[in-house]
Amino acid sequence: MSPVNAKQAEKARQTRRRMLTAAEELFVEHGYGATTLVQVADRAGVSVQTIYFTFRNKRSLLKEVVDVAVAGDDDPIPTMERTWFTTALAAPTAAEHLRAHVEGAVGVGSRASAVFEVLRTAAAQEAELDELWREGNAQRLTVQLAAAEALLAKPGARPDVSVERAADLLYAMLSPELYLLLVRDRAWSIEQFVDFAYDSLRGQLVLSTDA
Repeated sequence: MSPVNAKQAEKARQTRRRMLTAAEELFVEHGYGATTLVQVADRAGVSVQTIYFTFRNKRSLLKEVVDVAVAGDDDPIPTMERTWFTTALAAPTAAEHLRAHVEGAVGVGSRASAVFEVLRTAAAQEAELDELWREGNAQRLTVQLAAAEALLAKPGARPDVSVERAADLLYAMLSPELYLLLVRDRAWSIEQFVDFAYDSLRGQLVLSTDA
């Protein structure tokens, strides 16, 4: 790619990120239904035609906002290939794996929980968004199943817990709903939430001698 093309590509990427940031802010502030693409364009400093050209419609825009919030960037790297997840997988014991996984998952929650709530609310009104909401939950469960399977195979894991049970516990304790309830609504710090989630899950998944 020539320097000119590279500069143009970077400018386009920055504009895209600006539109996504504006959309996320407005969706969280006012809700999906009350936010218009004209408002997004105005906040991002672009024409509404640019929004349509880039994202086609508001549903596609919301989907990308969710994807970027979960990932933390717009690189096409799946969750289970992200550094936070693979670092947890590499931990030698169940307790260490659990701690690293909780910290990483809460990091995702700190970025994405408010956006998930926007999607959940919007899903009650639009069938296509309901499908997106269900897909997002299925993907979260898939991630937790992979984490649970790896964790339970390590020293210190409780032998009487099934992978499905462990995944359900991770899925519930690290859910966006619980994060918002305690961090946003009850003003817990992220560190307090991490400690609470880890301590609660440790009692269920790790032998007490390895706690």
